[in-house]
Amino acid sequence: MAFGRVNPKFRLEDQGIDGLGDVYYNLREPALVEAALGNGEGTLGKGGALLVTTGKYTGRSPKDKHVVKTPAVADKIWWENNAEMSPEGFDALYADMVAHMKGKKYYVQDLIGGADPAHAINVRVVSELAWHNLFIRHLLRRPELAELEGYEADFTIINCPSFKADPAKHDCRTDTVIALNFDKKLILIGGTEYAGENKKSVFTLLNYLLPEKGIMPMHCSANHAQGNPVDTAVFFGLSGTGKTTLSADPNRTLIGDDEHGWSDRGTFNFEGGCYAKTINLSAEAEPEIYATTEKFGTVIENMVFDPETFELDFDDDSLTANMRAAYPLDYISNASETALGGHPKNVIMLTCDAFGVLPPIARLTPAQAMYHFLSGFTSKVAGTERGVTEPEPTFSTCFGAPFMPMRPEVYGNLLRAKIAKHGATCWLVNTGWTGGAYGTGSRMPIKATRALLTAALDGSLNEVEFRKDPNFGFDVPVAVPGVAEVLLDPRRTWDDPAAYDAQAQKLVAMFANNFEQYVPYIDDDVKAAAIG
Repeated sequence: MAFGRVNPKFRLEDQGIDGLGDVYYNLREPALVEAALGNGEGTLGKGGALLVTTGKYTGRSPKDKHVVKTPAVADKIWWENNAEMSPEGFDALYADMVAHMKGKKYYVQDLIGGADPAHAINVRVVSELAWHNLFIRHLLRRPELAELEGYEADFTIINCPSFKADPAKHDCRTDTVIALNFDKKLILIGGTEYAGENKKSVFTLLNYLLPEKGIMPMHCSANHAQGNPVDTAVFFGLSGTGKTTLSADPNRTLIGDDEHGWSDRGTFNFEGGCYAKTINLSAEAEPEIYATTEKFGTVIENMVFDPETFELDFDDDSLTANMRAAYPLDYISNASETALGGHPKNVIMLTCDAFGVLPPIARLTPAQAMYHFLSGFTSKVAGTERGVTEPEPTFSTCFGAPFMPMRPEVYGNLLRAKIAKHGATCWLVNTGWTGGAYGTGSRMPIKATRALLTAALDGSLNEVEFRKDPNFGFDVPVAVPGVAEVLLDPRRTWDDPAAYDAQAQKLVAMFANNFEQYVPYIDDDVKAAAIG
């Protein structure tokens, strides 16, 4: 039986998915919380937050993500980075998953990816778990009720955690699978309860569709000056580098915290919510994000809590360091109502340097910006992916390799063209370690990072004296008001300068070795910007 509001001509049966049990279409937040509690999927926390755990998987499983190799996409996909699946394997996977779903209860959300109507896509999400439906209702954009009557999806996601894939039959790696079929406009997810797979599948989809329209898809947060969308800034970075924290500046308007597009019209958020890491979250340092953890319907993933008081323990990472909160964008008081901004005036690339070598901020030329964008250096932070228990230095091209279906140069050239056309200033910001590497040094003080970003965004940083970094060649400020001068020269923060030099040369060599793969595809000025 069907419940809820849906286009009567676009039910699951109209998509060939029939024989299910009760199907609940487009339930709103109270009904989804009620359903999740009734199903025993979670616990009602303080303020009406929904407290859930995700079982075996507390992070994404990127090696289990596959793209179906059809003639239409064979020459477009970056196969070195994307595991292929045969059309026959996908067809068997789809048939077996739908058969597994027969007679069971499912939840459907009809949603939108993209705040700019000119470039938005309709995404239907079919969930076995009510709380997954609540999660994705937060994270994507929600049509008006009246729009649901005529809604038809461009793509459909089916998420069935209880389904286990058969690698031999379904042409996948393990019994966990995320399979994208661009021809059939279907995404299948099985064998994992981690909700982040839902949103990142949509991001991967947009990363495939938008470049052909000249739109740069970006793994970034974005904000703009209050009352002035023309003064927009974007913050590239992998999970754990500070995208959510640094973009939620109370003195600026938040466009979004994770995924955006840069079109000829400006910047637009892909999403309708935020998915914030909550480990070590404090009311003092991040009051707006902290407050969402006690708001109705916020999904709290994998956080330890007191069974009597329901107080959350933000420091206990015994379940995972990747504990998170998912909430609608309007739970942040300074969030943009339109989720639209102008062309970025400042492009910030965030990195979490576990070597303790990089300065807290550096100014990049356009060629250096493309070099660092293609390099995508950071450290994988504990818990973001399975098996990562402490920071690991890594190069993730475009600051989001797991979500990039096409070759990095496609995105790098798009970004470079946008920067050149609109005159953006580019910065590299290190939110990682200072005074030594991980295990010896300490994390960069967030107060200093905020002060440096404020100076970059208001233009005052361009007026200070800069020095040329001897290792990387970019410009580093010598002194900035409100920031300890020693922090700006990482070599001075180490007890043993010779040890710093050795560590710096090690990192330079890693950059050079990693970048060799891009040399055949880039222009001479970017080659000249390469280090090592």
